[in-house]
Amino acid sequence: MSAQLHLNVNILNAGVFGGSWRFPGTDPLASFSIDHYTSIARKAEAAKLDAVFLADTPVLDPQLRHRPGNSFEPTTVLARIAAQTERIGLIGTLSSSYNDPAELGRRLGDLDLLSGGRFGWNVVTTAGPVAAANFGRLGEPEHALRYRRAAEMVEQVVATWDERADSPQGRPVVVQAGGSTDGKRLASRVGEVIFSAEQDLAKAVAFRTELRAGAREWGRSPEELVVLPGVSTVLGSTEAEARERREVLDDVLPQAYARQRLAGQLGFSLEGLDDDASIPAELLHDPDRVGGTTQTFYRIVRDIIECENPTLRQLLRKLGGGGGHRIVVGTPEQVADDLETWFRQGAADGFNVMPDVLPSGFDEFVDHLVPELQRRGLFRTEYTGTTLREHLGLGLPGVPSGVWDRSPLEAAR
Repeated sequence: MSAQLHLNVNILNAGVFGGSWRFPGTDPLASFSIDHYTSIARKAEAAKLDAVFLADTPVLDPQLRHRPGNSFEPTTVLARIAAQTERIGLIGTLSSSYNDPAELGRRLGDLDLLSGGRFGWNVVTTAGPVAAANFGRLGEPEHALRYRRAAEMVEQVVATWDERADSPQGRPVVVQAGGSTDGKRLASRVGEVIFSAEQDLAKAVAFRTELRAGAREWGRSPEELVVLPGVSTVLGSTEAEARERREVLDDVLPQAYARQRLAGQLGFSLEGLDDDASIPAELLHDPDRVGGTTQTFYRIVRDIIECENPTLRQLLRKLGGGGGHRIVVGTPEQVADDLETWFRQGAADGFNVMPDVLPSGFDEFVDHLVPELQRRGLFRTEYTGTTLREHLGLGLPGVPSGVWDRSPLEAAR
């Protein structure tokens, strides 16, 4: 484990909370302006963060009536950010299901070259029938098939990058997120930065341990993996102030949006379910058998339901209208304590930070939480390198190859 943690900021339109665009003092249309992204990126670079991260789904979000969506294609935005920054890493989400490997390899390789070796590709297998229909398909590919295609596509793209000699970091960093069985196998095989979505410290330790063991089976060093759980921060100068901010975020959450998002995560309609009743246990299934949804977040939401038995209303407020990432509320010192605990106990190599509201929540993070982490010796005060690989302490791994269904060690038996 690195002596210091790694930090990315997820520029998720107006913020990770479903009602972030309605938070007092927030411009609800800010995420439709390129300045929104470039200004946050410049703040992130001034704070010496490892990277900015852009999520994406290649489809018009049908819930746009309830909140702003991700407005721009990631590589377009990151190209503009690259021109206005010098050191900050640039991670973009691009689908392995709906892109061509030769075209994608060239596009991302060119961005890496033009940015001075700062690019990372977040490989996403893109679930859901809406995205499939957007590409003229009658239905989405089966879950295991999407991950098999992702593994093959990463091999092809990385092989294309490996033939180039013009990248200052050798080639872009491969980023991956997935808590399903197939997702963890892909992460162990090809991932360098791994996003996770654990709520529980012990489960986060087990997740990171499992990935590192999986990397060994593929003949890789566990040190080649940087595991970054997602975390949403809600900060205040006092604990009471932070909790008041969280209450406001809960109050401005559009209920129609929260219900529809949760229904999408669970894969069944919430129509007719009482807000003050629990979700019936018979509607829940094994996450590895769930199709048409993201298995990682299905598992997280199911675990919350099984462990806490919340009412539907309580569950919606706990999730904040977000995807299921952990939410930490408190003063900079309290939140720093939490992040340090996860880091010291081997649950995380750092964090993919999703501020509650953008830009105000990120301003609080940069102005108060980062200095606290620096005072503890947990985070850098200056960059020591110029590329994303150097920020992350990653070398250049071999080009991935081999069968998907079995690791090389299994195949040799």
